[in-house]
Amino acid sequence: MSELFEAVDALVASRSPLPPAEERKRLRTAHGLTLDEVATALKVRRATVSGWESAKKPTEPRGLEREAYARLLRQLSELYPAPPPDMFTGSSDDPAEVPPQPTGPASEAAVMTAAESTRNPAPTPVTPTTVTPAPVAAAPVATSRPATTTRPSTSHRPGTRRAVPAGTPAGTPAGTPAGGTDPRFENGPLAVVDVEDGQVLAYCTGGLVLDVPARSLPALVEWTLREAKLGQPKLAGPGKDADPLLVLTEAALERYGLPVALTDEERLAGRIPESHKVIKQLSRAEWKLTKRGFGPWARIYRPATGSERACVQLCIPSWHALDTRHWGTAGQLPPAELARVLGVYASRVMTPRGSTAVTGLELMTALHPPTRASEPDADGKRHSEHNPGSLGKDPVDCAPCEAPDGHPVLRDLPRFHIRGPAEKLFEEAYDWARPMTDAECTLRHLVGIDVNMAFAAGANGLTVGLDAPTHVTNPVFDPKLPGSWLVDLSHVDLSRVRVGKDKWVQLDGSLLPSPFTPKGERPEGPAWYATPTVAYAQELGYEVRPTEAWVRRANGRYLDGWYQRLRDAYLATMADLGVDADLAPADFLAAMDRYKSRDPELAIVVSAVKATVKGGLGKLRERPRGEGWRPGEPWRALSRPTWRPDIRAAVISRTRINLHRKIVKHAAFTGQYPVAILSDCVVYAASGESPLDFLPYQDGKPLPGGFKLGINPGLVKHEGTQSVLWGEEVRERFDAPELNLARYIKDGAVTDVDNGE
Repeated sequence: MSELFEAVDALVASRSPLPPAEERKRLRTAHGLTLDEVATALKVRRATVSGWESAKKPTEPRGLEREAYARLLRQLSELYPAPPPDMFTGSSDDPAEVPPQPTGPASEAAVMTAAESTRNPAPTPVTPTTVTPAPVAAAPVATSRPATTTRPSTSHRPGTRRAVPAGTPAGTPAGTPAGGTDPRFENGPLAVVDVEDGQVLAYCTGGLVLDVPARSLPALVEWTLREAKLGQPKLAGPGKDADPLLVLTEAALERYGLPVALTDEERLAGRIPESHKVIKQLSRAEWKLTKRGFGPWARIYRPATGSERACVQLCIPSWHALDTRHWGTAGQLPPAELARVLGVYASRVMTPRGSTAVTGLELMTALHPPTRASEPDADGKRHSEHNPGSLGKDPVDCAPCEAPDGHPVLRDLPRFHIRGPAEKLFEEAYDWARPMTDAECTLRHLVGIDVNMAFAAGANGLTVGLDAPTHVTNPVFDPKLPGSWLVDLSHVDLSRVRVGKDKWVQLDGSLLPSPFTPKGERPEGPAWYATPTVAYAQELGYEVRPTEAWVRRANGRYLDGWYQRLRDAYLATMADLGVDADLAPADFLAAMDRYKSRDPELAIVVSAVKATVKGGLGKLRERPRGEGWRPGEPWRALSRPTWRPDIRAAVISRTRINLHRKIVKHAAFTGQYPVAILSDCVVYAASGESPLDFLPYQDGKPLPGGFKLGINPGLVKHEGTQSVLWGEEVRERFDAPELNLARYIKDGAVTDVDNGE
């Protein structure tokens, strides 16, 4: 009997009444739903839903799909009844398209939001000079879909549509130039190109949507350069304007004849083959590709003529251009939301030039261009000359101790030779842990604290070398001179150290990691160290006598502007998420709790900014990436003036030393010692679950020179809390008494355990 009932239900469902195709589309757009969202909900293809709404020859759903689709349309029709004809009456000289008005309790908020958006237009995010974070209640809220409200504008021109997507920060009016006041880039730095209902649309920042007339990829490039008004002004006087960025959705890839996904072979190669028809189209139109070819981050250009550049960059999320480790779910966002995420990042950091690592490195160059125009000569002509404070336009060799294994300067070493500390500079982040004491085991919790933007803070104010190294024998150590020093620091005793100018304190050195090695082990003899590490040994009150050094006489604070821009981007975005830079400790911890859920899109920007810091520094010592490389031969990255392993080592050294200094101050004042350290995360045993249960705050003020809760780079936040029993059980289970618990303190999930065997 049940089978008969099911058959009857299916028969009825197959005849569920549906409104005309135009009404189907109106209802969908009135609720701000995209074709992708409807297709995902009904478990059909995007093209299928588009066919159901086709004005020329609509297709009809069948079976259960028809029943579900009809149910969706019935519910939408209750919220958005068909408007009477007189709703659209207006002046024939200035026709205004009025959006359908929702009804019912749930829709009153939508009407209010639209009204408030009209009265209080939202500003396009710009790079702040003074960070003024907003209170928690004022954090911008994003929805999962763009609004489809189309408003008239006095600057409206044919082929252009301006719309404000839901979630645009309060204060930016529809049609406000997203790229600032520069008329060349009035539509912002980038656009997400999508196809909907057969029309190619470019979703720009600030809610702007442009109609794209281009029918081929070469035509799209031409349109971008001639009509789209996309790009970004240069970040420094002698620099160059940023090229426009186009993000191609899967629908856009299909429209322009590109594969939606790369094959395994293409993914390994990082590009599509040169025989592809689209590359041939570009070649016939006299467009060129860079050496990286047509991959996830393709650059299409024509050789520059004078100061005029003709270059467009493509970002293809479905080819894994947006690494999920750094960009989260950005690649799956609808076009308007993706434009918002990338637009905020571009306005506060810079237009993405590739991965976050590539962008971090490019930001250094953009802020310190290698050359500048000289003063006019006798004939009134200007010439290109070195830009003071930059790394120049030519690469320099590193010192042998700074070179990674396989570098050409090491080609004469015996095969399979393993360099020790006296031959190789090894400045890396902490990975240290120790067994807990009996007293610590009586406490209930393990609390992890994490240093905000630790490596960015390490770069702030750091003097780095700007030229090639000079070799010196038996030098007198100069803490202001960047370089690498061969010195014996094994005599430094952490049980008695100097804190401040003349104050010496007694500590339990066995419970502290050495500040001179990443594993926290006490050095056993001479080793190579970067300047900040050797300077810290002096600070602790011990004499240092280097026997050899590679120093750089020309130096400067090359990374200051880089740090400041990334710091401002981080603080401004966290302020938008409700985390103020001036919050009291308890309020800060409360604001940080689930801050990502307040606006998941801006949370993606925060993640990308932090990845830009670490990735950019990592690029300073980029290793070979295939390319048929063999040890002793140069690799591509060595041709860059920004291949500078000494700068990376100095930043890491200073970051590790900054952390150790805080640990020593904390131990001297409280008698508490860390149980584990991983990079910028430190774990302490405590009686309570909060950092306030062991951080020594008095009258709301932290220990001078110690750990301080806050969002600014260098301050700390709560990383996670687990029980002491959890820590002991994990170590016992894996027979690893020194297992680094800082690696798992965030969520307690223990994976990839390495007990050192």
